[in-house]
Amino acid sequence: MVVLLKALGAIAALVAIVITLLGSILTLGGFLLAAIKILIIVVFLSVMTLVIVSILRDRSQRRRSPEDF
Repeated sequence: MVVLLKALGAIAALVAIVITLLGSILTLGGFLLAAIKILIIVVFLSVMTLVIVSILRDRSQRRRSPEDF
């Protein structure tokens, strides 16, 4: 009987450890997904900024030198 109770306690402890580890993995996964989303937004904003700066720079160069054609 004592051996059966010890076995049940060990199984319960293993189940509790697995549940805790799964919760930690899910939390880490959520954090990584949020970090990836933020990284995508930052990259998008930087590309859009570079495009706008390029357009404005091209327009200003065209205004300064129309005789280059």
